[in-house]
Amino acid sequence: MNISAFSERLKDLRIDAGMTSDQLAKKIGVTKSTISFWENGVNEPKASYIVAVAKVFSVSSDYLLGLKDTI
Repeated sequence: MNISAFSERLKDLRIDAGMTSDQLAKKIGVTKSTISFWENGVNEPKASYIVAVAKVFSVSSDYLLGLKDTI
């Protein structure tokens, strides 16, 4: 996994959506701290959370992981 691509894209998508990290955390069932850790590249999310984040923002998992440059 390209953690830096995931971290950047997660944060960009969240901010572009006007969503707080707390709001995103509640939508996918994690803590606000977990979102912060992901956005700062401290921890890698499990596959199930990558899928959940992709669904929230209507993007592909490949886009989130930096495998594709188009949403």
